[in-house]
Amino acid sequence: MFIHNHLKVNKNHHLEICGCDAVELAKEYGTPLYVMDDDRLRDNMRIYKNAIDKYYDGKGSIHYASKALCNMYLCKTAQQEGLGLDVVSGGELYTAVKAGFDASEICFHGNNKTYDELCMAVENKVGRIIVDNSYELDTLNGICAEKGVKQSVIFRIKPGVDAHTHEFISTGQIDSKFGFAIETGEAYDIFKKAMSLENIDVKGIHCHIGSQIFDLEPFTKAAEVMIKLMADAKNDLGLVLTELDLGGGFGIKYTENDDPISYDAHIKSVSEVVKKLCNEYGVDLPFIYMEPGRSIVGDAGITLYTVGSVKDIPNVRKYVSIDGGMADNPRYIMYDALYDGVVANKADSDDLDTYTLCGKCCESGDIIIKEAHMQKCEAGDIVAVMSTGAYNFSMASNYNRIPRPAMITVSNGKSKLIVKRESYEDIIKNDVM
Repeated sequence: MFIHNHLKVNKNHHLEICGCDAVELAKEYGTPLYVMDDDRLRDNMRIYKNAIDKYYDGKGSIHYASKALCNMYLCKTAQQEGLGLDVVSGGELYTAVKAGFDASEICFHGNNKTYDELCMAVENKVGRIIVDNSYELDTLNGICAEKGVKQSVIFRIKPGVDAHTHEFISTGQIDSKFGFAIETGEAYDIFKKAMSLENIDVKGIHCHIGSQIFDLEPFTKAAEVMIKLMADAKNDLGLVLTELDLGGGFGIKYTENDDPISYDAHIKSVSEVVKKLCNEYGVDLPFIYMEPGRSIVGDAGITLYTVGSVKDIPNVRKYVSIDGGMADNPRYIMYDALYDGVVANKADSDDLDTYTLCGKCCESGDIIIKEAHMQKCEAGDIVAVMSTGAYNFSMASNYNRIPRPAMITVSNGKSKLIVKRESYEDIIKNDVM
C-alpha cells in the first residue's frame, strides 16, 4: 500500500510509523511536524557501515553527509552507529562539536570556506579538510603556520562524469563550481603546490558526481577516473595518495516509479572496480570514504500536515491547502521534486481523488505534490508526505515569517522531541529597532 515497508495501517485505519499512530502524533506535537523513524535511520546507517567494512576489508569509513539533515540528535546517532561525519559549513561543524562528535572523524567540505570556518576546523582538530581551490589552500596553510600545526587534506576533483540527474544537483562535470578539473591540468597544479607547503599533509582525492542517482555506471566510471589519477600522481609527481573519497549521491524511493540500487550491492560493485584497477595500475588499495546523506535519512522521514481549505475549480484542479509548504519543504519549487502522500486518518480508504497539495505561503508555486492521488480530503484531515527526511528540515526557512516545524523521532511505539517548534518570539529575537 505504501512505498516504504515501515509504514502501516493500524486498527483505527490510521497511518502508523514505527508503532506510533500518525494522527495521535499530530495531536500531541501539532503540525507541520517532521517525524523520523529512528529504527529505519539506524538500519540505513548499519547497511552502509557493514557493507564498507565487508567489501573494503576494514579499510573504509562511512561519513554521513550532514547537509541532508543536521541537528545534534543526528550527529550523536551517527557517532553511536560508528559513522564519521561530512560537514559543509561552520554551522554544521559547530552542531557536531556541541553534540560531542569526535572531530577527528569529520571531513569538512565546501567551495568557499571562510577564514573563520577554517580556523574553527583547525582548532577543533578536524580529521580531513576537503580543499576545493587554490585560495583555500593558501589560507589554510597560513592558518596552520600561525598555529604551528599540520593539517591533513584531501583535494576535491571533477571526474568529468555526467550523473544524469537534475542540473542543480549534478556536480561531477567540468562546468561545476566545485573542485579541480583533470583535463585543464588544475589537479596536477594543486598537487605540486601542496607538496611544497610545510603545513599541509596531502592524504588523498575526493569526488562527488551528484545526487539522487539510480544508475551504477556513473559511480564506477568516477572510480575508474580517480584510481587512474592516483596512479598518474604517483608515477609523474612521486605523490602517493593513500585515501580516496568517492562521495555519495545514491538515490532513494520518493514514488513508485523510483527504483534505487541496493546500497550493499552498490558498494560491492564499486569495490570490485576499485580493487581491479588498483591492481592494474600498480597502486595500493587506498582507504575508502563514502558520504551518503539522503539515502540514510530520506526514507526514514515523513511530514505531517493539517488540511485547511479544499478548493475545487471545476474542470481545472482541486487544491488542498495545508498548514505548511515551501517554507518547510522547498524541493518542489526548486527541483520539481516528486512525492507520495496519504491522508493519515483515512489511510486505507479506497475513496480516492486527485488533488494538488499546496502550501500556505504567498507564492503560486508553493506546491508539495501536484496531481496527488489520495484519499478524499476535507478540512481537519491529517496528510502525511513520504520520504521527507532529507533536505526538508535542512532547507527550511522562515519565509512569510512562518516558524519552522518541530521534529520528533519514533521507535517501538514511543516518540521523542529532538527539535523544538519555533515560536514567533524566535523569529524576531535577532531583530533590532
